[in-house]
Amino acid sequence: MTNVEEVKKGLWETERKLLHHLRSIRRRDRSIKPADIENQLTRGQRIADTVAATMGSWSFIIIQSTILFVWIILNVTAYVRQWDPYPFILLNLALSFQAAYAAPFIMMSQNRQQDIDRREAENDYRINIKAELEIELLHEKIELLHQKIDQMREKEVVTLTEAVEELATQKQPTEKSD
Repeated sequence: MTNVEEVKKGLWETERKLLHHLRSIRRRDRSIKPADIENQLTRGQRIADTVAATMGSWSFIIIQSTILFVWIILNVTAYVRQWDPYPFILLNLALSFQAAYAAPFIMMSQNRQQDIDRREAENDYRINIKAELEIELLHEKIELLHQKIDQMREKEVVTLTEAVEELATQKQPTEKSD
């Protein structure tokens, strides 16, 4: 066996081991259900996800805008005793307080989502490697089939050539006798 063939065989074995490893990972990942992942979340992660989902919704924006509008109107018109006259320092304080507490919750949720996205990207990468290796194995199988077909054709050509030569030798003596 030549050096190139040994290297090819070693690579092929490495690829087969990698495919086996990727298949075992796929089987393991298929057994994990999304509900199992949700049950593994800590209380803080669930709170962060809830806060981020609530504050990122249209209903929250509409309700907050309505409250701000009513707050400003009540203070500008002095319908109720002005508890926060213009420039609305108490309103600014409340919004700053809300932002100061909302930002860490949202960032925690985004960090967790980023970890999930990273794991999905790694899985996609593994799937792509596996697909590439399987396609390469299919190419090798097709190449082997082509080689076998070529060998069979060569044998057929040799057989047909021998048959033609035999027929030619059989016809030659009969032509000489005419």
